[in-house]
Amino acid sequence: MNGTSVTTARFAQPHRTTVLWVLTAAIVTGFVATTFISGIGLLPIVAEVGFLVVHGTWRYGWRAVAVFLAAGFVISNLLENLSILTGFPFGHYHYTGDGTFFAVPWYITPGYLATGYLSWVVATVLLADVGRHAPWLTTVGTPVVGAFAMTAWDLAMDPSSSTINQWWIWENGGGFFGVPLANFLGWTFTVYLFMQVFALYLRYRGPALSATPGRSSGDLPAVILYAATTLTYFAAYVKRDRVTVTDPSGTTWQTGDIYETSIVLSVYGMLFLALLAALRIAQRRLEDRGRAPVMAAGQGGAEMARGLMRTYA
Repeated sequence: MNGTSVTTARFAQPHRTTVLWVLTAAIVTGFVATTFISGIGLLPIVAEVGFLVVHGTWRYGWRAVAVFLAAGFVISNLLENLSILTGFPFGHYHYTGDGTFFAVPWYITPGYLATGYLSWVVATVLLADVGRHAPWLTTVGTPVVGAFAMTAWDLAMDPSSSTINQWWIWENGGGFFGVPLANFLGWTFTVYLFMQVFALYLRYRGPALSATPGRSSGDLPAVILYAATTLTYFAAYVKRDRVTVTDPSGTTWQTGDIYETSIVLSVYGMLFLALLAALRIAQRRLEDRGRAPVMAAGQGGAEMARGLMRTYA
């Protein structure tokens, strides 16, 4: 990167950061609004896809974003439809809504893509980002961390969505409030696959990690959005009725227990990961500030040495 492009990138960085923060504030407001307005729960998730496109394009380039979107769409839909037909990898279930792509409703994909990308960013903060010629530990490890961060969302979301709201039905029930263990293993496997495809693209065709000044400036907005996804569980805990529900296996569950468990999992799952990531971001910024005076002193010494050389040459 030449001097002009570096200067241009640094000039554009405050503008980009402002845009990301405006998007973040709007999406968080949307999640809060779902507490008071019924029927808009999908809007913040769709808006997060817009955040994905903006954030991902500025960080990795539009080709990389296209790879993430394509891999997430194809792999998640392929395995969802496969599981509906065969039971692998999630278990036996079916959706109850309309507007399906084959057997999967269209609104499932935004959740995979949006929360998947936010989980990816959390993983890059906790472990390392992936770029051109990244080490294999990072290339494989970051998708693994991202897959677990994404599955933490499903842990809190699936029992209320299936057993209570019955947006999809687990045909044989399951031990976790009507949800089988295979579902969570399948989520981790599916998310890992499309994140691994993305990581491999970044390793071989993505930008170098040092190519974009201020590359990590959008980390905190993404981490906040990852945490904000849990707001709907707190709202459900406060507002919803406490009744008994029965899954297809005949097992009965108390909705109050499900809502409370979602809160526990949110706090010690997604919110814990978001806290770790936020602390890591703060730690890195303190380290960068500590290095800045040392670098400035080193540059000053080099300038002095060059001046002495010119004087006595």
